[in-house]
Amino acid sequence: MILQETYTLPNGVKIPKLGLGTWMIDDDKVAEAVIAATKLGYRHIDTAQAYMNERGVGEGVRASGIPREEMFVTTKLDAGIKTHDAAVAAIDGSLEALGLDYIDLMIIHSPQPWQDFSGEDRFFEGNLAAWKALEEAYEAGKIRAIGVSNFQKEDLDNLLDNASVKPMINQILAHVSNTPFELIDYCKSKGLLVEAYSPVAHGKILDNAEIGAMAAKYGVSIPQLCIRYVLQLGLLPLPKTANPDHMRDNAALDFEISDADMEALKTIEQIKDYGDASVFPVYGGKM
Repeated sequence: MILQETYTLPNGVKIPKLGLGTWMIDDDKVAEAVIAATKLGYRHIDTAQAYMNERGVGEGVRASGIPREEMFVTTKLDAGIKTHDAAVAAIDGSLEALGLDYIDLMIIHSPQPWQDFSGEDRFFEGNLAAWKALEEAYEAGKIRAIGVSNFQKEDLDNLLDNASVKPMINQILAHVSNTPFELIDYCKSKGLLVEAYSPVAHGKILDNAEIGAMAAKYGVSIPQLCIRYVLQLGLLPLPKTANPDHMRDNAALDFEISDADMEALKTIEQIKDYGDASVFPVYGGKM
């Protein structure tokens, strides 16, 4: 069962192969979603400072009845924080908001503040300053693993060439019809695990006839096919839902996509419009 399987990070920390994303789940509703997920066997919860729901996620983790050491909690340093002192304060702020003694994984949410996303300034110095704060928190035992999100090759190289602790994860947008293979291969070549957020393209892939026909062939739903695709690429999917039925279905992945069908999925025409989610810079065609 996929919920019991793990990847191993470069520092030996084990991370569950499937996580629950919590973007756009309100702080006063997310604890309920976390508890429902843990009852189904989920042990990996992904939040962020920008989601404004760390408090609720922490409440759900504490109220779940699952021993803390069996849970894996990820949060993200706000994309706008590009100084050491602000990052130090924000890391402590996340610990306080979550109400946890440690964070399993903390990552820089984006190499650029959202308002500067895809601009020319890559904020190399600011990312090194924020990274230094993550390194210090890691070495102090406040965080068990550190990584990044939405980082391109040049952003990764900035850390790989200058940091004392190398990034362990890059969390990126990756799904059927939009899989950045070159970046994924580069991350893997440098020892980073790649996490895939929005593996179901924020729901905008559900009416794709070609994907629907393939899902029907395997007797599974489109989300199940899409999540399985990401897993077979060696990525860690983070489907977001507050619906326990969807949580259950998203983890029912005991089938295998054939090599020929994987190749077909890799070449499906890219989705251009993410609907309501397009207000988020990563979906706004800026990547």
